[in-house]
Amino acid sequence: MKSWTRTLAAAALGLAAPFAQADTPLLNVSYDVARNFYRDFNPAFVADWKAKTGTSVGIDQSHGGSSKQARSVIDGLEADVVTMNNPLDIDAIAKAGVLSRDWANQFPHGASPSWSPILFLVRKGNPKGIRDWNDLVRPGVQVVIPNPKTSGNGRYSYLAAWQYARQQPGGSDAGAQAFVAKLFGNVPVLDTGGRGATTTFAQRGIGDVLLTFENEIRLIQKELGADRFEVVVPSLTVRADNPVAVVDKVAAKKGHEKLARAYLQFHFSPAGQEIIARNDLRPVDEAVLQKHAERFPAVQAFTVAEAFGGWPKTQATHFADGGVFDQIYAKR
Repeated sequence: MKSWTRTLAAAALGLAAPFAQADTPLLNVSYDVARNFYRDFNPAFVADWKAKTGTSVGIDQSHGGSSKQARSVIDGLEADVVTMNNPLDIDAIAKAGVLSRDWANQFPHGASPSWSPILFLVRKGNPKGIRDWNDLVRPGVQVVIPNPKTSGNGRYSYLAAWQYARQQPGGSDAGAQAFVAKLFGNVPVLDTGGRGATTTFAQRGIGDVLLTFENEIRLIQKELGADRFEVVVPSLTVRADNPVAVVDKVAAKKGHEKLARAYLQFHFSPAGQEIIARNDLRPVDEAVLQKHAERFPAVQAFTVAEAFGGWPKTQATHFADGGVFDQIYAKR
């Protein structure tokens, strides 16, 4: 585990090369598809902190599947802050005793400065005619989704499919389980994180449709060409909030408490919310969201709390060892 942690830390330092000489590096352990957002956000915070305090600081980044990242912090990766795409992952770190159990009350909006829906990305011309969730279970359609056991992206996609099936005429949990089983029967590769799934679909050319966050879809279009892909907005999707928290014990040990809190608070500032919107994440500030409304198509989105009774219950039922997802996947 130690060598793995060193490798991860080295990778983080590589991502943060512009700040390698900073006086007070802060480590942000984050989810897979937030890489480009933080390449934009971190320099803005560094400049803001310098203007306010006269002090130069550095930000190191570590990225991976959200749950895998949480596990690495629990196992000893010394994050000052965590910025995830699933509150359950921060709850897991809190249960390990390295950050406060009331973390969600320490910043506005439940400590989530942004959110994103799950959308579909298909190849140009949409050759399989994919329009909604029911198209994903057709024979011959290959669906790319990361592993719900290790990726917040994967969990949200799983739950959106489940809720769609449950809301159909005559829908039930039993019918939803059968629907999701069919969907995962069409998944050719189960990557551990959202970025791996993107590589599988967009660069390796595997699959007919990628299920991922809206901001990741926009990034793929920018980096690989909008003329290669099309976006499909399904009739129902899920709201994925992106929560943040200070890892109190680590930040205190490093003397970073003030810096860590200021870094996360900057996410909620007008400047931070603008950067969020520019990176195709939906800001929680309604005024900023309306200002950038052309970026964000209307979606019908539910929350996990509304549809499933919250993340602790959902995790225990669907994603814990031996849960519904394991039962589904074992029968493939």
